[in-house]
Amino acid sequence: MAETSLTRLLETVARAHPGDPAVTFLGRTQSWANFAERARRLGGALRALGVGEGDRIGVLSLNSARFMEAFYGPFYADAVMVPLNYRWAVPEMVQCMQDSTPVVLLVDENHVDDARAIMAECGFCKHLIFIGEGETPEGLLNYETLLAQADSDVRSNRSGDDLAALFYTGGTTGRSKGVMLSHANLCANAAGSVVSYKMPAGQSFLTSAPIFHLAAGGRVYALAAANNHAVVMQRFDPREAQRLIETLQINDAMLVPSMMNMIFNALDFGEFDLGSLRRITYGAAPMSLGLLKRVIAALPGVDFYQGYGATETGPLISTLHPDAHDPDSPLVDKLASVGRPVSHCDVRVVTPDGSPCAPGQVGEVTVRGPNVMQGYWNMPEKTAEVLVDGWYHTGDGGYFDADGYLFLVDRIKDMIISGGENVYCAEVENALSAHPAVKDCAVIGVPDEQWGEAVHAVIVLMEGQSVTAQALIEHCRTRIARYKCPKSVSFIDKMPLSAANKVLKTELRAMQRRAVQ
Repeated sequence: MAETSLTRLLETVARAHPGDPAVTFLGRTQSWANFAERARRLGGALRALGVGEGDRIGVLSLNSARFMEAFYGPFYADAVMVPLNYRWAVPEMVQCMQDSTPVVLLVDENHVDDARAIMAECGFCKHLIFIGEGETPEGLLNYETLLAQADSDVRSNRSGDDLAALFYTGGTTGRSKGVMLSHANLCANAAGSVVSYKMPAGQSFLTSAPIFHLAAGGRVYALAAANNHAVVMQRFDPREAQRLIETLQINDAMLVPSMMNMIFNALDFGEFDLGSLRRITYGAAPMSLGLLKRVIAALPGVDFYQGYGATETGPLISTLHPDAHDPDSPLVDKLASVGRPVSHCDVRVVTPDGSPCAPGQVGEVTVRGPNVMQGYWNMPEKTAEVLVDGWYHTGDGGYFDADGYLFLVDRIKDMIISGGENVYCAEVENALSAHPAVKDCAVIGVPDEQWGEAVHAVIVLMEGQSVTAQALIEHCRTRIARYKCPKSVSFIDKMPLSAANKVLKTELRAMQRRAVQ
């Protein structure tokens, strides 16, 4: 029977393989038995601080072993984990905290000032716990002291449909949405990932992408389900990633396209022996076929898997297997697809009235299954818009071919994916429109060799006003995270409009393509 409790998932691997390596970080390795005990002690420490059932526990941190422990520890206190995007600006973090109201915030050494600024606005958050390296800053609780004093014999009372985590995703209205994922949702995705990626037991895995994102965070649970050893990078560095692969004989890695670009286009590529690699999973952002083919040619002994998903689906929806990555395979024409649906969920492409599309007919991708979220936290109207009769409407446009492979053609939602980060155009447009010189603006994604897509702003100025592109970019940086800000700006006299007075972004994209040719 499939596991429906994340703490039980951890206890199962810790009992079956107590001495096997679970996590390595900064040269320190924990066994599964040690890792599980520390997660239980974190739960006991949170209980001692007064954390009760359903309370939220925030985490603001780069990747670390302690952050990995926080993927389980709150559950032993019957609490809910809320990882924060450390790339947000402080006002965005405050907005997320005020929405989810965590009573405790775990913070590393890189975000202490941000955490203090957050606490000044969030009186409901009672404790800051330091999970970083080095001395504990004044006013913060020491993580190791709390664990040493805590009860290690604690058990969770939550499983199944009980809420486990809130993973925040960007919102088209400027407000982030807390995706409510249950124990059953995340367990279904973990089990399904092991099957879909054919993860063998006992391998080592490079955890290099930020785990506050579910694309990497969901894999934390899959690693436990498969008894895989996580080698954790605090933040991605292409040279350090290659060194770790060689030194620790890492077998598996998940890389967003921008990471692949940095590794395989680096001057030092080839300096390290990557012969231990057996598989690479990629996804979370558009990947140019040119880059993908170069990577496949550079690593002929590696199996490549593409994963397509969404935070709302826990996240995996479909996978493209190694056979379609073989240049000599008859399936090589499927390389532009996102593969076939995973076994643990159903996928349909539908017309606006909900009717199934025929093969080759473009419609909206919808998903149903045990991995699909419970809804958006405190947003019943938004939940009702995307969850219809048990089907999650992704907002992605696509079609199935005659062989059942899913091809994405565009995003119905107005969203750009840059370096694995979701950037919602309306959010950037709101920031730009606050500048006094801006009369009208529109934001589009443009191809970018390094990041997959880059944010481009098209501006109509107020009559008699002038402003430089750089000044507009700096203006945005005072309001939204840097990765959301435009990388380039163009100025036009008038926006192209449809008969319904909506900006024709297809024309803006065509104009930009002509401008760079």
